[in-house]
Amino acid sequence: MSTALTKAQLVALMAERMDTDKKSAAAALDTLSNIILETVAAGGAVTIPDVGKISCRDRPARMVRNPATGEQMEKEADRAVKVTVAKKLKESINA
Repeated sequence: MSTALTKAQLVALMAERMDTDKKSAAAALDTLSNIILETVAAGGAVTIPDVGKISCRDRPARMVRNPATGEQMEKEADRAVKVTVAKKLKESINA
């Protein structure tokens, strides 16, 4: 198996392990992706057991520096996606 799975490879692997066809596996993956997108965009969080938690956090306005010119400027408040990796995933990497 390669180090990075494409969507097609992931769908094929899911179909094999779920003992179903690729169309059903693709629908399950798309549904999960849409749920995560909608929930996080609304400011919520999604926890995937043994993988981690995906959430949205607010970042306050702050001063930043343009690396090309060195000019200081204020960056407006915005939101960012935060991913917290689960302990089980961290442990599986070093096992």
